[in-house]
Amino acid sequence: MTGFTGFILWLILLILCWPLALVALILYPFVWLLLLPFRLVGITMDAVFALLKAILLLPARLLRGPHAV
Repeated sequence: MTGFTGFILWLILLILCWPLALVALILYPFVWLLLLPFRLVGITMDAVFALLKAILLLPARLLRGPHAV
């Protein structure tokens, strides 16, 4: 969801049910902080799998030679 779309949806929520919109506005930073470790674990796991792929495919890349595309 883009920033502008999220803002428009929040404005609609503010018009329809302002207490829920204010609670969502207050809780959003806390939810972001709670989800931050999971995002960091995901980035780390992606890097680990990329490293494993590079290590496993290294012999094939070496056997192809310097002029392989």
